[in-house]
Amino acid sequence: MGLLNQEHRKDEKIDGVVYDMSPAPNFRHGIVNSNIHRIIANGLKNSLCLVFMENLDYHYHPEINDDYFCPDIMIICDRKHLKGGSYSGIPKFIVETSSPSTSKRDKTEKKDAYEKAGVEEYWIVSPNGNIEIYYLQNEKYMLEQSFILQDDPEDEFYNAQTVIRLKDFPHIKMTLKEIFENVD
Repeated sequence: MGLLNQEHRKDEKIDGVVYDMSPAPNFRHGIVNSNIHRIIANGLKNSLCLVFMENLDYHYHPEINDDYFCPDIMIICDRKHLKGGSYSGIPKFIVETSSPSTSKRDKTEKKDAYEKAGVEEYWIVSPNGNIEIYYLQNEKYMLEQSFILQDDPEDEFYNAQTVIRLKDFPHIKMTLKEIFENVD
C-alpha cells in the first residue's frame, strides 16, 4: 500500500524545498487542464513538438540545482532534453492552473523561474474563469492578455466566443468557452 501511495504523490522542489502537491486539486482544475490539453494535442498532430499534462517534471535550471516544477500543461519541441520523467530544456509554452494553495507560487516563484528560463508564453488560468497570458519580451514577462469569462450572452461584456491563439503556434486556437467547458 505504501508503494501505491508513493506512485500517486505529486510534488515540486523550489529553492531546495519540496512542496507536496497532494491531495489533487478539485475536479474543475482537471477539467480546465483537460480542455486546454485536448485542443493543443490536436493542434500538434504530425509535429515534432509534444504536449504534456501534469506528468512531466520540468528542471528549470539544471545547471544550478535539482529544483523542478510539474507544470499543468507544457509544450516541448526539443526532445533531446527529455529523460525519464523529466525535461531540462526550454518549453515553448506553459500553463499553470491555479488553486487556492498554489495561486501565489504560480504568480511569483513559478512566473519568475519560467521568465528566467526563457519560456516564451506562460498562462495562469483559474478554474473560475480567469486567464492571464504573459509573453516574454526582452527577457521579461509582459501581461499580453487578461480575461474574466462572461458567458451570459445577454451581458454587455459577453466574451465566451473570444478566440485565443498560442503565440508560437498560431494555428492552435481556442475560445474562452472551450477552455472552461463543463466546469460548472
